[in-house]
Amino acid sequence: MISLLLAIIYIAFISLGLPDSLLGSAWPVMQSGLSVPFSFAGIISMIIAGGTIVSSLLSDRLTRKIGVGCVTAFSVLMTAAALFGFSVSSSFAALCLWAVPYGIGAGAVDAALNNYVALHFKTRHMSWLHCFWGIGVSVSPYIMSWFLVRPSGWHGGYRAVSCIQFVLSALLFLSLPLWKKTDAAAEKPQVVSMPSESGGKAHSLLSVLNIRGVPLVLISFFSYCALESTAGLWAATYFVQFRMTEPEIAAKFASFFYIGIMAARFANGFIAEKAGDRMLVRFGSIVAAAGIVLILLPFRSNAPALAGLVVAGLGCAPVYPSIIHATPAHFGRENSQAVIGMQMAGAYTGSTFMPPLFGMLAERFSLAAYPFFLLVFALFLLFGTETLECVLANSGRQSHPSETGAEEKNT
Repeated sequence: MISLLLAIIYIAFISLGLPDSLLGSAWPVMQSGLSVPFSFAGIISMIIAGGTIVSSLLSDRLTRKIGVGCVTAFSVLMTAAALFGFSVSSSFAALCLWAVPYGIGAGAVDAALNNYVALHFKTRHMSWLHCFWGIGVSVSPYIMSWFLVRPSGWHGGYRAVSCIQFVLSALLFLSLPLWKKTDAAAEKPQVVSMPSESGGKAHSLLSVLNIRGVPLVLISFFSYCALESTAGLWAATYFVQFRMTEPEIAAKFASFFYIGIMAARFANGFIAEKAGDRMLVRFGSIVAAAGIVLILLPFRSNAPALAGLVVAGLGCAPVYPSIIHATPAHFGRENSQAVIGMQMAGAYTGSTFMPPLFGMLAERFSLAAYPFFLLVFALFLLFGTETLECVLANSGRQSHPSETGAEEKNT
């Protein structure tokens, strides 16, 4: 039963990644058809991000009220409906309207599933799940590109992904009894003598911030997502316009950054339980910082800087899933959904606002600031995670195997 549910969660993570890269893939064609400036993509992206932040913060209340399975199924359904809305829209205003449920659906399912996996499954599954998210992100541009050269155009691309999401939503609704059985088994006293993730009183934002160590983990999450999103978005521009690298080489290595994250997360799953969340976060943060240092060092050749970009991607790989997986152990199972919801909100805030901020800084000053901008967030990430460990150690809070993944059997 657990193995079947885990397979459904893997599929749900692919569905979570599918919509994320559609706008970027289709916007050059959408922009000309809608007769709006290129910069208007940022408006749609900001509306989507706003919805994800709001729904992430509300995920604790939603999950306690209707359960993880229902939140996941309804969220994917909402995302599917929003994508269908995109596919029939012919104006920028309509896209902005449909961007609201687009973001709300994505944020709720992200926070709910991350918490569920952190509570019920071992570290390796968190790494592999985020690898599966990368599969969804990687596949959707190919779907969109296939439709862009056909009469249906970008409308057809959005419609196709919408249909996939509707099918996945139906699968999730059919699986609801399985979620309920698993939740019932998780609440048995012999499994673990800690509060159920679905019961109790929902937290307010202030009460979550008052939990010891939460501000530090929010700094860590914000910094990591600012680092990853800025590095990926501006890599090709930095190498082409500042380091005078050939455009095709720069584009290839920019893609290697994301491929490195996805591949390393897959490989990380095989060592995650032996290494532990704490060591993976520390090692990944140091490797990412070392890769950024390679980018900023003034070598005559661009090869070390290009290699540094790949190294930074490999270092980034274990950080996000390991921080999430450690949340129940760090803050208690009864608090984990609320804390993860805030982590997701911090993540979306960092990935939404920091890349445009760097763009403004680069335009005003120089693209030479790229590695220094990244290094600042890498250092904040290290500061946040290492200080958190000191705070938790001083408070006597330690990570025991029984606190996370307790319900997993033979997976």
